[in-house]
Amino acid sequence: MSNPQQLRYSKEHEWLSALEDGVATVGITEYAANALGDVVYAQLPEVGDTVTAGETCGELESTKSVSDLYSPVTGEVTAANQDVVDDPSLVNSAPFEGGWLFKVRVAEEPNDLLSADEYTAFSGN
Repeated sequence: MSNPQQLRYSKEHEWLSALEDGVATVGITEYAANALGDVVYAQLPEVGDTVTAGETCGELESTKSVSDLYSPVTGEVTAANQDVVDDPSLVNSAPFEGGWLFKVRVAEEPNDLLSADEYTAFSGN
């Protein structure tokens, strides 16, 4: 399992892309996708919602369980990935590409996000 170096990671197993015009993309890691099993339902935050770093903003349901989705940053949701809503298995098959979950205009970035190497050490993968 390889965690892309250009992303940053939360201890709740979400990833965050670099800011592009103040907006970052959020998804879950391959480690989290594998731990969940086959994702069959995704409830994502809606455009215009405010999300808060470390707080729940949606959920992912798999054949094994339901897991809360946490936001790694505080800000306003600018996009939700309708492709994942329509085909939740994208979270498993392409967690770092087509399986992204939402985009957020970052208001406040936490200092506790991990580098790829730090996340790999933290998760053991």
